[in-house]
Amino acid sequence: MYTRLIQNTVEKWLFKGKIIIIYGPRQAGKTTLSKQILEKYGDDGLYLNCEFHSIKEQLKVAEPALIRAFLGNKKIVVLDEAQSIQNIGRILKTFIDEYKDIQIIATGSSSFDLANKINEPLTGRSIELTLLPLSVKEIIDNDGMPDFRANEETIFRFGLYPGVYNKKKSQEAMRVEIETIESGYLYKDILSFDEIRKPTILKDILKLLAFQVGNEVSLNEIAQKLEISTGTVDKYIDLLEKCFITKRIYAFSRNLRNEVKKSFKVYFIDIGIRNSIIQNYNSIDSRPNDIGALFENFFVIERFKKSINPGKSPYYYFWRTYDQKEIDLIEEYGGQLHAFECKYSDAKKMSASTKRTFLETYPNSEINIATKKNYLDFLL
Repeated sequence: MYTRLIQNTVEKWLFKGKIIIIYGPRQAGKTTLSKQILEKYGDDGLYLNCEFHSIKEQLKVAEPALIRAFLGNKKIVVLDEAQSIQNIGRILKTFIDEYKDIQIIATGSSSFDLANKINEPLTGRSIELTLLPLSVKEIIDNDGMPDFRANEETIFRFGLYPGVYNKKKSQEAMRVEIETIESGYLYKDILSFDEIRKPTILKDILKLLAFQVGNEVSLNEIAQKLEISTGTVDKYIDLLEKCFITKRIYAFSRNLRNEVKKSFKVYFIDIGIRNSIIQNYNSIDSRPNDIGALFENFFVIERFKKSINPGKSPYYYFWRTYDQKEIDLIEEYGGQLHAFECKYSDAKKMSASTKRTFLETYPNSEINIATKKNYLDFLL
């Protein structure tokens, strides 16, 4: 059981006249977090799994009197996987309009599905937060640095889903758990969309993306390999991101003519899922051709977690010129650019020309080099 960094943010917004919405992938800990918060309210709290048919039936009509009778005198209610309720937008609007004394926490594993159903009726009346798998900071805060260091390689192999990391004493148990999550949970929301008729294409795209981590993605190349349209590839990648399986990072371009402008990379929200897709759980020392991409994926997503947990919202990019100068991650916030180059091995250096060109072009910037020895300095 880990204390999640967004818990303080959630509790800060309780009973402030806002519906709290927690997005995140399945199995990332949304249910556990919600129940931990409910425990503090005893009999005044109510947990509802909206995927249960009985709950769907009780909440299918946005009738205030019926909803009140169903909830009784509860003060705080969790609607888990709220996107499963057909009229969830109207249901939540009923809560906020008629029952301002009831605090609602709604969770959703599909930002596309849930957001489309609730954004319009709840404009200005909701707080949206994101919960991803465990972060390095959460582990170190709970377990301490020595324990983290003892399990560091395990993280690079099996990732940071709570159910996986809690089994860290057995690598076989971790492997079974991550493959169960990958095959049994992650694709559930995507495959529920009517237009997704070929699950095999989804998995083929994921495998190609897994082998291209750290590289720019070519829709044309994937489309040609799978003999499908570029539009289909783009649609699947969009849904993968909206269901919190992957994250796209776009090219940054403001000044130079030869900066790459219309390109993107795809990273996996959890590197254990990426390793499961390609069936490679090998130790770090035995994957010299893979560890650079793995480390880059890990670092980029951990920086992303570091920003969303306190509720901040930097913009994320990568930077490359057509003469092959490149920086892995650019974060834009506070009117500044913060650049990070990922080099797992200390022996690999950033070229002087790349650093000089970037700083001359964007003088109010900073560049950091993240390696296996210092990466925690940028994540804690």
